[in-house]
Amino acid sequence: MAKKIIYTSNAPAPIGPYNQAVMMGNMLFVSGQIAINPATGNLETGGIAEETTLVMKNIEAILAEAGMNFSNIVKTTIFLSDMSLFSAVNEVYARYFSTDFPARETIAVKGLPKNVNVEISVIAAV
Repeated sequence: MAKKIIYTSNAPAPIGPYNQAVMMGNMLFVSGQIAINPATGNLETGGIAEETTLVMKNIEAILAEAGMNFSNIVKTTIFLSDMSLFSAVNEVYARYFSTDFPARETIAVKGLPKNVNVEISVIAAV
């Protein structure tokens, strides 16, 4: 089974030696996304709701490139700079799912790339 690299200019280019996503069989593994505007390459951290919304839009663009959407997500991992942000992030996150929610864990970490407040990675399947 060959792996397929997924890339779209509608999501931020990787900031290191990794891909936006990798498809293997019917599984899509999306790298952690942060609040980088793909049009400008700039970090946008106007507040946790705005930051989370941009992260989710970046994930949406990668899913679309692979012919998927949020209903295909089976697992998410959310990294937060502080667990006090959980409610605000959860409120934005919930807007992208209606039923059959994916499995998920949310973890507070000491630091995230570019000192952002939230990073989200997902696994999706067709």
